[in-house]
Amino acid sequence: MANQEKPALTEERKQFYEKIDKEHLAPLWTVLSDLVTPEPTSACVPHLWHYEPLRRYLLESGGLITAKEAERRVLVLENPGMRGTSKITTSLYAGLQLVLPGEIAPAHRHTQSALRFVLEGANAHTTVDGEKTNMNFGDFVITPPMAWHDHGNQSEDPMVWLDGLDIPMVSFYDASFAEAFEQDAQPLSKGVGDSPARYGANMLPVDFAAKGLASPIFNYPYERSRESLDVMKRQEEWDPCHGLKLRYINPVDGGFAMPTIGTYLQLLPKGFSTAPYRSTDATVYVVTEGAGKTTVDGQEFNWGPKDIFVVPSWKWSTHVVSEEAVLFSFSDRAAQQKLGFWREDRQNN
Repeated sequence: MANQEKPALTEERKQFYEKIDKEHLAPLWTVLSDLVTPEPTSACVPHLWHYEPLRRYLLESGGLITAKEAERRVLVLENPGMRGTSKITTSLYAGLQLVLPGEIAPAHRHTQSALRFVLEGANAHTTVDGEKTNMNFGDFVITPPMAWHDHGNQSEDPMVWLDGLDIPMVSFYDASFAEAFEQDAQPLSKGVGDSPARYGANMLPVDFAAKGLASPIFNYPYERSRESLDVMKRQEEWDPCHGLKLRYINPVDGGFAMPTIGTYLQLLPKGFSTAPYRSTDATVYVVTEGAGKTTVDGQEFNWGPKDIFVVPSWKWSTHVVSEEAVLFSFSDRAAQQKLGFWREDRQNN
């Protein structure tokens, strides 16, 4: 924009604005510099949540309300710059969910795409459209739009995972639908392991026809993803800004695993310092392993295992690693790239 200065408010102009206001009109020239900005502007701010206090509060909530009563017993991670909006970034929602031993989080479905990243526990499960999968630490699990899903914990320990959804995006388009299943747990129609066998071995059924935009694989086990990082790090091919960063994909077309949310897993070796980087997709990070420090526009955040932090859109960030680290992250890059919005900027060393 050539002119970012708002025109002066004269008495004559003021009277004109008041007159057209009665007809539900407004002059563009008074707001143009706020609507079309030279760079991204956002209420989203960088922030870090340490896992241990979150865990204490989450377990305390377990004594206050059941999973059935709450439908989803979740503590929402609200960005400090957008309190009261249930947003962690402008376009994304995040929360920590607790399912205690013997509980079922009742079956429902909704327009919103959802991801689960398991932080604590083992051998609990989620069922998606009639297929059950066990959930273990570090697993990335997808619930596609309008897929029936319920969660259960048949283990002896609490199960905790991070939920990430595109709730703000769907709300922006006024496109939200949701409904409950008639039973707490949906009936099973497929065997355990059906999806990875059918779609996860670089093969597809001969008559395969996609039913939606999400990946037909809905559980990406951490053990397998971590092994990929270990094999690749032997090549010592480190990206200056990302270390070694992989994208979870849809095996059908090689695109993002989710239609609106991009998901990633990256490894940063001990002593590695990344070059400054910024992009238009505000990103939520989960520390899966290791320790280090992230600086966002001059603010430093020291993190360790299971901590969660957010880097807003178009803010310079760097990571400095004191112990070899694995970071899971998600952002709205999948949607931005489809719409032609996404942009990045690097200061490679």
